Amino acid sequence: MIHLFSNDNTIVNNYIAELRNIEVQKDSLRFRNNLRRIGLHMGYEISKKLNYTTMEVQTPLGIATQSICDDQIVLGTILRAGLPLHEGLLETFDQAENAIISAYRKHDTDIKFHIEVEYMSAPSLQDKVLILCDPMLATGMSMVSCWKILTERRGMPKSTHIVSVIASEDGLNHTRHHLPADVSYWIGAVDPELNAKSYIIPGLGDAGDLAYGVKL
Repeated sequence: MIHLFSNDNTIVNNYIAELRNIEVQKDSLRFRNNLRRIGLHMGYEISKKLNYTTMEVQTPLGIATQSICDDQIVLGTILRAGLPLHEGLLETFDQAENAIISAYRKHDTDIKFHIEVEYMSAPSLQDKVLILCDPMLATGMSMVSCWKILTERRGMPKSTHIVSVIASEDGLNHTRHHLPADVSYWIGAVDPELNAKSYIIPGLGDAGDLAYGVKL
């Protein structure tokens, strides 16, 4: 299932507009904060799809009945651009376990590349809920590679939620084609195309550079 936030009038669209705005992008603190806020809001929406158990809570004045989420959640992030988005999700799911993956484009030519995964730190995923985030879903290759490595080495989650701020149509289609049919997608906006270097158009540029500075 695809949950597309741009289909509804919500404050998330304001944050995305600022992320795209070339003038607002000059403030890297605000850029990171907008990614974090989007993660918080998307996490809240994902929470509506989880499993809950009713329990009694002792208050100073009596007993309250409360529904409590009883899913075990693992938040997965692809370095480095995913960190602010991850922080927002972690504010929502503050007791979640965490998985961190280093994946990048290793260029064979100026245009052709493959995905290189160099580092992974993750708990067991078996029968847990995996929320895997990356701000930009361009080709979808990084997301697919990271999901496959996580599940091969750490077990199969009972459900997976993919979180991205902006996706290309090609990237979303590629990811859906290579991941299980029951994966849920939480996307801020879908843009129509990729350029020759596989950057999303109109997109917003390089999210990692805008959040943390230009890399060598």
